Amino acid sequence: MKAGKKERPESLATFAEASRSGGKKPDDLGLVADRHTAPIPTDSKKKDEAATKVLQEGVTGEDRGSEEAIDKLPDRIIESRD
Repeated sequence: MKAGKKERPESLATFAEASRSGGKKPDDLGLVADRHTAPIPTDSKKKDEAATKVLQEGVTGEDRGSEEAIDKLPDRIIESRD
């Protein structure tokens, strides 16, 4: 994954980098994304659908297909690895 100029790091990718460094944010990890923390382009419609299903399941307690909707999204933790 390649970071563009002046992009902010993805927070989940930043947490993943910290967990791989003994729970502490690496000193070289700053406010500009690098190849490990660059944003991953994702269809907003898919994110909205997944979030809606998760919230509906939380309210109703019924399966609304959130797992399937989430599986359609990129995994930011796995994508942040080499």
